[in-house]
Amino acid sequence: MKKNILITGTSSGVGFESALLFARNGFKVYATMRNLKKAEKLQSAISQENLDVDILELDVTKMDTIKSCVNSIIAKDGKIDILLNNAGAGFAKTLEQSSIEEIDWVTDVNYTGVVRTTKAVLPHMRKAKSGHIINITSIGGLVGQPFNELYCGAKFAVEGFTEGLASYISKPFGIHFSIVEPGGIATEFMNSAVAKTIDKEGNLASGEYEAIFQKYLAGAQERASSGEKSPYQTGAEVADVILKVAQDENPPLRIRTSEWAEDMCQLKTENDPTGNKLADKVYNYFLK
Repeated sequence: MKKNILITGTSSGVGFESALLFARNGFKVYATMRNLKKAEKLQSAISQENLDVDILELDVTKMDTIKSCVNSIIAKDGKIDILLNNAGAGFAKTLEQSSIEEIDWVTDVNYTGVVRTTKAVLPHMRKAKSGHIINITSIGGLVGQPFNELYCGAKFAVEGFTEGLASYISKPFGIHFSIVEPGGIATEFMNSAVAKTIDKEGNLASGEYEAIFQKYLAGAQERASSGEKSPYQTGAEVADVILKVAQDENPPLRIRTSEWAEDMCQLKTENDPTGNKLADKVYNYFLK
């Protein structure tokens, strides 16, 4: 019986590429997205290759859609082998420039959405004593970066959430947890992040932050066009890493997706690159 995978945020980017890649490699894929009107591109690719993919509605900010989606998969397959929490949104704006509504939104989409989907799927995996939950964060979940404090805060939260779950669920219930940490991703995700940077007056940043932000933006543009040294990967390149993690019998707790990402995070990860040593230490300290 083939393994199945539930993937969030599959209308574009990493989620789109992951849905196709997993299906090509023998998985039954449940590709979900908030707005099914954006499913045409994915449906076309599925039809061209005759892939085993069902497209379902799931909005990570709405628990009713999550429950409905999970229940329909369980009713059909009786299980969910892998949950890939991919849905998220970039956000680069100063704290002072951001509204409370924006702060709530970036946290809801990038952190609380992961909590909701995990909460819905975890009981079924626990009952089966098997499963793998893979959360896509970012090097911004390890390293705080300029003008990304709200986004980084949400991704740091996902990292802590995942570590906490792994500390007491993995060994007793046979459920793996992994965090995949890309650097920059050259997809619509980046365009969306920049679009949200502009305030109501049409400014990228104002006041004393303006000169700093212009330097930040210029550097980002330079890095994007720097060829082999560019931090930006394609969605397909990141999807390749995710597939390897899913196929690993002893998957890492965390993994970066490029040499650039490894280098940026080296000071935080060099003593325990996969995070597995720390996970074992925490388990042994509290529960052994």
